[in-house]
Amino acid sequence: MRNRATLAAVSAVTGALALTALAVPAAQAATTAGPAVTFSELKVNSGKNIVVGTTTQVTVSATYTVTKPADLAADSFQTGPVLYRGDTLGLDSDDLLLGDDPGTCTASSSTVLKCTAKIQFRPDSTDEEGDLVNAEAGSWKLGALAAGDNGGLTWQGGLGTTKLQRKSTLTVNASPEPVKKGKTITVTGKLSRANWETNKYAGYASQYVKLQFRKAGTTTYTTVKTIKTSSTGTLSTTVTASADGYYRYSFAGTTTTPAVSATGDYIDVQ
Repeated sequence: MRNRATLAAVSAVTGALALTALAVPAAQAATTAGPAVTFSELKVNSGKNIVVGTTTQVTVSATYTVTKPADLAADSFQTGPVLYRGDTLGLDSDDLLLGDDPGTCTASSSTVLKCTAKIQFRPDSTDEEGDLVNAEAGSWKLGALAAGDNGGLTWQGGLGTTKLQRKSTLTVNASPEPVKKGKTITVTGKLSRANWETNKYAGYASQYVKLQFRKAGTTTYTTVKTIKTSSTGTLSTTVTASADGYYRYSFAGTTTTPAVSATGDYIDVQ
């Protein structure tokens, strides 16, 4: 992933930011002649995982609190949340993602600001704005940045974690239909996930998926068996027809890919 290059949106001192290289322990706050502020209560996407498909930009909200000295003017610096990976947080990190624009803050006292911000996620493509590649899926750490009017930066890491995931899809088809009781039903399907580099969905190989059944007139699915996807993400298994109802596949998800369940396919058993 590229570092989000629009740090000018976080500070008016573009030149100073471009020349700054800073790496600090993630669990600490660090200052390079930056605003004397600290961050707390950072929450990105309401604490939920961030799921991105193949082409469409996903924008999530963040909320956080800034604590500052009473004599530090709120309009003398700008702030924003940061996603990062690794042990260090700074401009020299390859895995660093900021929003396009600085956060918006409202003073709740002379020393406390309540802030909101947006962070954009774009699958990689021929479009120069694309910046996600498949290797970026997984766990990320949360931090924040303050940029002063004088060009100084204040970084703070260790503010939480989130998961950035490749959107998943899952299909199911049960046949034949109708089917006589006691006969064999074949249930096929496919588990796929977004490929951020090709902007298409591709099969997710070697993943365990549950085949589930919901009897007609009931509301709860029960697991019939667990099978594994093929090298191309396909699924196929057989069951014995016993009653009218719905078959579906259900995937529990991984660090890089969210859970998903197929819409149940109805079987008429005669």
